[in-house]
Amino acid sequence: MTPEVVSFRAGRLTVLDQTRLPHEECLVELADLEQVERAIRTLVVRGAPLIGVTAAFGVCVSLGGQPARPAALDYAPEVFARLRASRPTAINLFWALERMERVVEALPDSGWREALEREAQAIFRETVEQDEALAAHGAPLLESGARVITHCNTGPLATGGRGTALGVLIGAHNAHGNLHVYVDETRPRWQGAHLTTWELAKAGVPHTLIADSAAAFLMQRGGVHSVWVGADRIAANGDTANKIGTYSLALAASHHGVPFYVVAPTSTVDLALSEGSAIPIEERAPEEVTAPEGRPLAPEGTTVWNPAFDVTPAALVSAIVTEQGVIRGPRYDLRKSFGAARVLAGTATK
Repeated sequence: MTPEVVSFRAGRLTVLDQTRLPHEECLVELADLEQVERAIRTLVVRGAPLIGVTAAFGVCVSLGGQPARPAALDYAPEVFARLRASRPTAINLFWALERMERVVEALPDSGWREALEREAQAIFRETVEQDEALAAHGAPLLESGARVITHCNTGPLATGGRGTALGVLIGAHNAHGNLHVYVDETRPRWQGAHLTTWELAKAGVPHTLIADSAAAFLMQRGGVHSVWVGADRIAANGDTANKIGTYSLALAASHHGVPFYVVAPTSTVDLALSEGSAIPIEERAPEEVTAPEGRPLAPEGTTVWNPAFDVTPAALVSAIVTEQGVIRGPRYDLRKSFGAARVLAGTATK
């Protein structure tokens, strides 16, 4: 069983430290805004949906720790500004914070801490429910005995629930059996090697770890049924931002005629952006490349470009699986699909 990834009980926020996996399962308490912000920035907590959930609980911790409602209201602008700046690409963060901000704007004189927690728990509950729907909609796209490739980490560690793309794969294996997952190591932080293999082993799903650069050759040799990835932000035209290396994987899949599936809840869809070129891309510290996990690989002073994400054009995406169903490409109009029910970052909820 995967340990509880996030919990908020009696005013205490506890998360599983993902930087210590797979060698150590360590729960840490995040007691104030600084600790929540640092946990998100340093990938103690990661995965777009889980970042949103953790940020919502982070608002509870930060404001609930104030002595009275007036002090909480005075502190709120700083709390929201700092949490928004913690990871710029994942839209789920902004979606969750906008929901919490609307609660703060109408915060009652009494029971205000409880009002904050109710909304944060609702965000968490909806995330878990969305994962179940994603798995149900995605499973029919797989067949018994399928050999698939996945990139980065999209299981329970990324959401706190079943997971997005990996949740589909684990669910399909449980239903059909004989699924085999090829796991990209996912440089430069190795989320595939550290986290996805750990989750698949716990779920009893057969898997093989491969270097990112081996995926295209594996497809060339044949027998790969499909590629499954998550998303950190999806533009209205279907362009998808995901962990760096996803675009290369999509190009290889397209060349070899392998279906490429994106699995994400509608909270990951940014209807305010017409296309992927407008998605902000986080650039991370050069040390992740020159000295991963503290081990120097490159000469001191080497220039580094380290984008955390890339954007896969919609034309390369075979289908987008959401909790509302499967939308097939290669042309997408997500404003038409979701605009009547949901606007960017929860400004109108479904």
